[in-house]
Amino acid sequence: MATAASTHSIPVRDRAATTTRIADVASYWLIIAATYMTFGFLFYYAAKEKLFDDSGTMPAGLAKGFHGSLIASFPGTNTSWVLLGLLEGLVFLVIAASVLTGEFLPTRRKPILLSGLGLAIFAFGLMSFAENMIGEFATVAELFSYLTGTGVLIILVLLMPPYRATHWLSSLSKRGE
Repeated sequence: MATAASTHSIPVRDRAATTTRIADVASYWLIIAATYMTFGFLFYYAAKEKLFDDSGTMPAGLAKGFHGSLIASFPGTNTSWVLLGLLEGLVFLVIAASVLTGEFLPTRRKPILLSGLGLAIFAFGLMSFAENMIGEFATVAELFSYLTGTGVLIILVLLMPPYRATHWLSSLSKRGE
């Protein structure tokens, strides 16, 4: 006796729900991975360059731009360079601590990550202040875009799990359903 193959198809509603669930999960992991990689590597390499590769000495061309400015007189260009490198290193360590405590998991709240992103905003603001002081307005505009992008990223993190339901992305697009 031969058994006929099942001709039951998956209802459209179930298929749509599965696709939506996959999109929610995939977007969470892609966003969180990109956040950690971008900020981790950005601040690691920035701190490494200032503190180790440059041995705490501001490059001559950059130091020349600050000649005669407030930064050149206090605290000094090299001291400013080291302090900025330490701040960038701190941002990296906070981001690394967030990874080590498992905040990247969708069920874990992210206070360390959010603090690291806030510290990154402070670092971008500090660099913007210094660049504005010497009239490097194109660099100020770039730093402002990094600062505002980080602010938008903080809002995005607060829209994702665990601060919102696991269907966080699809729930944003549902209107009155």
